[in-house]
Amino acid sequence: MPELFDEKTELIIKNDLDNEIEKLIRQYLAKLKFSLVIKPAIISLIALIISFFMDISNVPILGNITVNIAKSIFPGWQPAIEAFQPFRFWWLPLFTYALFVFLAFLAYKKLKEEVQRNPVSETIDRVIDSYSSVIDSISTALPLLGAALLLISIRLGEEIFLGLSVPFEIKALIVLAIGKLFEPVLDQLSVEFQNIVSHIKDLKEKYFSRIQIENAKGLLDKLGGNNISMDHFPKIDIKDIEKYKIIITDILNISHSIKEDYNLLQSLMEKINLMPQISKDKIEELKSLANAISQASLSLSNENTVTGLKYLESIARK
Repeated sequence: MPELFDEKTELIIKNDLDNEIEKLIRQYLAKLKFSLVIKPAIISLIALIISFFMDISNVPILGNITVNIAKSIFPGWQPAIEAFQPFRFWWLPLFTYALFVFLAFLAYKKLKEEVQRNPVSETIDRVIDSYSSVIDSISTALPLLGAALLLISIRLGEEIFLGLSVPFEIKALIVLAIGKLFEPVLDQLSVEFQNIVSHIKDLKEKYFSRIQIENAKGLLDKLGGNNISMDHFPKIDIKDIEKYKIIITDILNISHSIKEDYNLLQSLMEKINLMPQISKDKIEELKSLANAISQASLSLSNENTVTGLKYLESIARK
């Protein structure tokens, strides 16, 4: 016959659960390598390679690749004789791509630390959003700087315009494209770490549900077990015990509903604490949650439950 868990026993079980969760998190994080970003980074890497073929200056190894491509497409075309050589910015997309990869690695390390310390979905979203903002800012700022440089160089003359501003703006636009194509890398990191958090959350919910169910089953077994002497309840009939079991089962179902509403409220409050201000949508969610809790509490006052509780009271007085 299962025994009811006392507070000391539940504390021991909870400590064991926390230790088991820590071990699981370490195992999951050990399997989660930074190489997982290779597949989502392929498309941005292709854009980086293409950037070497889109240049009006000489590129290492490839030479003046744009002129060579133009000659292959139009065999009779001859490039105009240039009085000056434009600046070489072939390294700009390569440098920014390396910076994006480094930022993704920092995000990966930060996520591992946060999940190890506190596996919460909101923390993962906040880390991913912060690094995404940095990458997006860099990729957007360069074309804007190039546009400003173009406007200035129009007045400074053809040499500055074609030799500096135009090649820089070309590479800056390529950087913008690479930055947008790099977003799936951070999205993949978010998905992988969210999977760990979701698994840990499910494990905790199963634990608390098991504790509650085991307590309820233990109470029911004590009430209906053959090892309990009926001398303590001389005036209670077997039919009364069956009715008592039904009442306990109803109360258990109601407690499950209240527990779910409480978990939802706790999750919502965690989100609210991380927000700078409460939006109208969050207020509506709070109203909906309040209605759900109100309905759950009303179920405690329905006729069947009240009758059952009164019946329990009469039994106790006997």
